Amino acid sequence: MARDDSTFRVIGQPLERVEDERHLRGRACFVADIPAVRCHEVAFVRSPVPHGRLTGLTLPPQLDASRVWDAKRIANLVRPIEARLLRKEFNGAPLPPLAVDRVRFAGEAIAAVAAPTRAEAEDAAEEIFADIEPLPAVMNAWNEVENPGPVLHDNLQSNIVMRFGRTIGDEAAFAGRSLTRRFSMARVLASPLEGRGCLCRIDPASGELVVHISHQRPHLLRSFLAEHLVGIAESDIRVVVPDVGGGFGAKSNFYPEELVVAAMTLATGEAHRWTEDRYEHFVAANHSREHDHEITAWFGDDGRIHALHAKVVVDSGAYSSRTSTGAIEANMATNVMLGPYDIRNYRFEAISVYTNKTPVGPFRGVGRPAGCFAMERIVDEIAHELGMAPMDVRAANLIAPEQFPYTTATGLYYDSGNYAQALRAAQDHVRTEWKPRPSAGDARFVRGIGYATYVEQAAHGSVEWHRRGSTLVYGHEAARATMAPDGTLTFDVGTLNHGQGHFTTYAQIASELTGVPVASVRVRQGDTGRSPYGMGTVASRSIVMGGGAVAAASRMLVAKAREIAASILECPAADLVQQGPALAAPDGRTLSLQEIARLSLVELHRLPKHVPPGMSVEGLYRPEVETGTFSYGVHAAEVEVDTDTGVVRVLRYLVVEDCGTVVNPLVLDGQIRGGVAQGIGQALYEELRYTEDGQPVSVTFGDYALPSAVEIPRIDIVHQCTPSPFSEFGMKGMGEGGCVAPPAAIANAVRIALKDRGIHVNATPIRPDDLLAKLMEATS
Repeated sequence: MARDDSTFRVIGQPLERVEDERHLRGRACFVADIPAVRCHEVAFVRSPVPHGRLTGLTLPPQLDASRVWDAKRIANLVRPIEARLLRKEFNGAPLPPLAVDRVRFAGEAIAAVAAPTRAEAEDAAEEIFADIEPLPAVMNAWNEVENPGPVLHDNLQSNIVMRFGRTIGDEAAFAGRSLTRRFSMARVLASPLEGRGCLCRIDPASGELVVHISHQRPHLLRSFLAEHLVGIAESDIRVVVPDVGGGFGAKSNFYPEELVVAAMTLATGEAHRWTEDRYEHFVAANHSREHDHEITAWFGDDGRIHALHAKVVVDSGAYSSRTSTGAIEANMATNVMLGPYDIRNYRFEAISVYTNKTPVGPFRGVGRPAGCFAMERIVDEIAHELGMAPMDVRAANLIAPEQFPYTTATGLYYDSGNYAQALRAAQDHVRTEWKPRPSAGDARFVRGIGYATYVEQAAHGSVEWHRRGSTLVYGHEAARATMAPDGTLTFDVGTLNHGQGHFTTYAQIASELTGVPVASVRVRQGDTGRSPYGMGTVASRSIVMGGGAVAAASRMLVAKAREIAASILECPAADLVQQGPALAAPDGRTLSLQEIARLSLVELHRLPKHVPPGMSVEGLYRPEVETGTFSYGVHAAEVEVDTDTGVVRVLRYLVVEDCGTVVNPLVLDGQIRGGVAQGIGQALYEELRYTEDGQPVSVTFGDYALPSAVEIPRIDIVHQCTPSPFSEFGMKGMGEGGCVAPPAAIANAVRIALKDRGIHVNATPIRPDDLLAKLMEATS
C-alpha cells in the first residue's frame, strides 16, 4: 500500500539526528576518554597458539607479581561464563575468564597485567612467557561433522555445539526434478570504530562497583556481572554506558575481559581500565558467519518450488558465548531460510561445531545473510536450469498479500506484507531509472544485474525467544517520562542508542503524542542507576519495543495531565481537547502541560488530593502478539567484472524496503545504506582467514579489507509501507535488513554476467583470484 503520513504530525518527518552534533564537534565521551584518578591500565596476555596445554607462566624478574592476575589468582573471585539454551540438543562448554590449563584459540586471555599506563601494561604483558604444549587444532567444521577430530572440551563427547533438524510437510514432495548446490560464506568481524573497553571503579560514597563500558545491553550486563562475580549483590553494581562507537551486535555479549577487570577492581578497591586495541578485536571479539550450506530444491517446470532441503554447518569457534551461544548462526539461518516464499515442505539440519578459532557471536544480520544467500542463489540456479528469468521464479513462489498473517513452515508468524508489489517496484525502478551505461568497448568487461529478496525478523517478543529455548525471555521494554516545571520532557529508557538515532526518533514519538516540541524532549540511557530495567539494543527491537514504551509513557503522562486539568478547569476529562502541549476546555480556557507540571510539584494547593504529586510516569510495552515484526525488501545490484583480473565492481545498487510505518525516513535511509555497505564488504572483501594449523592471518586492516566510500556506489532507495497490525503505529524493526541481501544480489549479478562462460558463484567473498582461476579454466 502507499505510505499515508496524513494521520501523523511528527512521525514520518525526516528530522536531522539531534545526537550527531556532539560527535561532529568532537565532544563525545567514550570509555577511553573518561578521567579516572589513580587508575590502573590493563593489558592481557593472550595465547599465541590455537590449541595447547597451559602448564604455567614465566614472569620476568623485574616484574612485580602483584600486578599479574592469572586463573589461579581470580579463581575465588569469579565464576566461569556458561552459555545456556533450553534445548536437549545443545552442548555447552564453560568459558573460563582466564585460561586454566588449556588454551583453545589464538587470542584467548591467559592473564591480565595492571600498570600506571597502557604502554607499561602492554610492555609487561609482552615479557610474560606462557608455557604451552601445542595440541592438534580442529579447523574445519564441515570435516569435523563427517570425520571427528580430538574433542576440545572435557565435559563433552564430541565437538558438536548443537545438531538439530526436522522434516516439515509431505515426504512425497521431496522427489522429482531437483537441483543441489553447495554455498559458503566466510568468517567476518563487526569492526566498529571503537573497540570494546571498560573502566571499573568503586564509588566512595555508595560503595557501588561502577562499570563504565562500551556495551549494548547495560541492564543485562549488570545481571551477568552479579551472577559471575563472587560476593556482590546486583543492587551494588551500577553499569554506565557512555558514548559507544558502534556495536553491530559484537558488544551485546558477556566477555571475559570485563569480568576480569571488574574482579581486579573489587579485589583491590582501585580503579582499573581496559581498552581493546585493534589486534585484540581481530582475535578476541566475537567473530561471525562462516557457513557451509548444501541446498537441494525440488521444483516444477513452472519454477514453483515444491520442497527444500538445507544442511547448514557453522564454525562456532572455541566456546559458546553468552547470551547468544555458538548455535546462533546455524539455527537462525535454517529458521529464516524460506524468506518470502510459500514453501510448505522443508527439511533442514542445523549443525554448529566447536573449533580452535575465536568464538562466534552476534553481528548485524545473525544468520540471515547466509540463509538469504543460499535461498536466493538456489532460486537463480533453478531459473537458469529452466531457462526462465530469475524474477519470474521468485514471483511464482511468493507469499500472496491475502495470506497474511502467515505462518511459515518453521513457525515464524509474518505480520504483513506485499512481496509481489516490492518485486515489481524493483523491476520497474531498474527498467526506468537505470539507463544503460556505455560500455568500455572492451570485451574484457562484462556486466550483470542480480536481485535478492529477504524477510527481516525483528523485535522478537517472548513467544519467539521462548520457542528458541532461550533462558532469557525478552519481550518488553520500559520508559520513564518526567516533565520538569519548565516544560522539558525527559525519557529514561532501557534501550541503548549507539548510532540508531533513538534520541531523535523517540523524541518524535513523544512529540506526536504529547505535543511537546521535539527540541524540548530529552532521552537518557545507559545508566542502570537511573533508567528502568531494559533489554538493550539488539535484534532490531528498539523502535518497536523502546518506541512502544515511550508511546505508553507519553499516553500515561497526557492522561495524568488530563485528570489534573479536568479538576482545575472544572470540566469532564473527556471534554478536554489536546491542542499541542496543552489541554483546552470547551469554553476555550487552556492549561499547558508545563503549567500542570509546575503546579503538580510546587503549587500543590491547586493539585487535587487524589492525584499523586509530580509529572513522572513509567510506561511498559509488551505487544499483544509476541512473535515479532517482519520487514522485507528486494535488492538489485549491477556489477562489472574485469575478466582479465577477476575484480568485481558494484556500479549501481537499489533497495526496495518495507518496514511499515516509518518514524524518521532520514534515519531509516542511513540505516539501510550502512547495512548495504557492510553487505558489500561481506560479498566482495571481508574474510577472516586462518592457516591450516590455526594461526589467524587477518589481524590488521591490511589483511582484512573493508569497503570504503570508493567501493560503495550510489544506493537508490524506494520505500513502501504495509504497517504491522501488531505494533504501535504499525512500526517494524529494520536495523539489519540492509546487510542481509547484498551478498546474494551481488553474487547473482556476477553469475549472470559470467553465465555464458559457465561460471558459478557459490561463495563469499567473491575473491578476484578465485574468479580469475575459473575464467582461465573456462577458456583453456
